[in-house]
Amino acid sequence: MILRARIPLNTLAIAFGACGLAAAWSIAGDELGFTPVIANVLWVAAAITWLWLIAAHTIRGGRSADSLATQLRHPVQGPIAALFPIVGMLLGDELYSFLPGAGVVVVLLGMAVTAGYAAWILPFWMRGGINLDSVHGGWLLPTVAGGYVASLSAAEVGLHDLAVATFAVGTFFWVVMFVIVVVRMIVRAPLPGPLVPTLAILAAPPALAGRAWFDIAGRSANDIQLGIGALAVLAILMQLGLLPLYRKLKFSLGFWSFTFPLAAEGRYGIAWLAITRPAGWQIWVDVILAVVTFVVLAVAWLSLRMFIRDRETGRAAGEQQLRTADTAAAS
Repeated sequence: MILRARIPLNTLAIAFGACGLAAAWSIAGDELGFTPVIANVLWVAAAITWLWLIAAHTIRGGRSADSLATQLRHPVQGPIAALFPIVGMLLGDELYSFLPGAGVVVVLLGMAVTAGYAAWILPFWMRGGINLDSVHGGWLLPTVAGGYVASLSAAEVGLHDLAVATFAVGTFFWVVMFVIVVVRMIVRAPLPGPLVPTLAILAAPPALAGRAWFDIAGRSANDIQLGIGALAVLAILMQLGLLPLYRKLKFSLGFWSFTFPLAAEGRYGIAWLAITRPAGWQIWVDVILAVVTFVVLAVAWLSLRMFIRDRETGRAAGEQQLRTADTAAAS
């Protein structure tokens, strides 16, 4: 049996981005009153993608000489593994609308795995020996994204106290991890190209925090929500400032890192438009939804093209090896 490398954990961002797109369509449908069919289809697609990725990682992992523990301890890949339970919580949140009991179970399981992984990876980091150059935007996933997604999911399924508690966890680590990532970017060499898209993850925390607080405290422009909204605007402006850097990148699966933060900010913006209802707000909702949908589908299309091209390249290389072997045997 030929041993192969494990599938990179950043592929889990595909399901994360799919959930973000589905969530954006869900809130747009709720506010504008159009059919939920598209949102439901997108949620099903996200769930299938998540399950398919789990199966693919499991099968390939069984054929690899590298252990899962080695992959999880890797300072670049390890933090991204948190997307597995995070996506599970988002799917459980949506499942609650159709099967409340099953939705609560999925959310609680996701929260337990997220908490367990954070409790494992934080002491591992604190043992020292990790090069600061290995830090990237994905380091916010186990604790910050995990905490806020746990908060909004718990609030959606009626677990108010748990939602408040996990909101506090996400907020604490947002401060801690944001400082670590920014310091790394300032004092060390620039991120290598494949990791640059992880900087987009810095835009996700205020959008997730805002959505969670809407679920906890109600849909109103209270003082806390105004503060979170200001941070969300700042995060968007920071990402706009990074566009010249992003434009220089060659496409890779790392581009999926752009999808969920964009969708999360879009969903949060739609929620604000629905509350404040400025003139023509429905048009702005349509524009936001169109931009999010275009970006996610464009990344999906480019990923599919890259996958097909790589398979054809690999097949051509294999055929060339066979021809070389046949020629050698004939001579």
